[in-house]
Amino acid sequence: MKKNILITGGAGYIGSILVPELLNMGHKVTVIDNFMFDQSSLNHCCSDPNFHIVNGDIRHEKFIIPYYKSAEIIIPLAGYVGAPLCNKDLTGAQTVNHDAIMLMLNSLNDDQTVLMPTTNSAYGSGQDENLCDENSPLNPISKYASDKVAVEQKLMERKNSISFRLATVFGMSPKMRIDLLVNDFVYRATKDGFIVLYEGHFKRNYIHVRDVTSVFIHAINNFEKMRGEIYNVGLSDANISKFELCERIKLQIKNFVIMEAPMAVDPDQRNYIVSNKKIESTGWKPQISLDDGILELKKGYTMLSNSKYGNV
Repeated sequence: MKKNILITGGAGYIGSILVPELLNMGHKVTVIDNFMFDQSSLNHCCSDPNFHIVNGDIRHEKFIIPYYKSAEIIIPLAGYVGAPLCNKDLTGAQTVNHDAIMLMLNSLNDDQTVLMPTTNSAYGSGQDENLCDENSPLNPISKYASDKVAVEQKLMERKNSISFRLATVFGMSPKMRIDLLVNDFVYRATKDGFIVLYEGHFKRNYIHVRDVTSVFIHAINNFEKMRGEIYNVGLSDANISKFELCERIKLQIKNFVIMEAPMAVDPDQRNYIVSNKKIESTGWKPQISLDDGILELKKGYTMLSNSKYGNV
């Protein structure tokens, strides 16, 4: 059955992959984005009559509420993603990641569906060999993780909601983010030929951006048996340390030099092994491996360069 789907932040890193897939399935998709990065990542969707795009801010109540009211499914991707951006603009993070989501949840009726990406950085304990599943205690450290925990608690008061605690996302996207860990490390390997690691023994989980898209589609198609639940979403064979990640990259980029130094700390203290058994038990499994993603990024970076302020 074709649905009327609203995606906030739909022109971003995940949305620019998800929106075309939903349109290809025949769904009606409305995207609301403030285009704070001047992205043109959905240009190729404009010829589809089922695609609607709105330039707007989810914090403006009178503007946003009518869009929430008219949607069958809401996928709230708009947000200040990651601890560094949130720390740079605490007010923006508070109003977008927390206040605007609470506004959304309070405005919906019980029949509407919400599929929300949260984060497994809320497990951030900094402990060695910390195995986490959906019932593990949360220990959010950063502003970003704390707000995600708060909105997830509110979200799960609704029967027609699903929370996806996403692993660290990687892979090429029309709205590219080079700052994500795997994307960043492969960029450094291809452009610089070396990296200096801090907390190289810290382990975390990873997931390809196209598999994030597929888990949303899986939830739409299997909502009755999945609703009201929280799911970790990651590659079960990719619970590896940052140093191990660099070694995997080095298998494909031979001249990559890896060094370690205590130069910084992870603001979320992400060091854990994540179980993805619950989402896999619903019949979903990721299709893109970490090694395939590294190869994809290696190819993609022949087209990209952070040369805005350089002459090479």
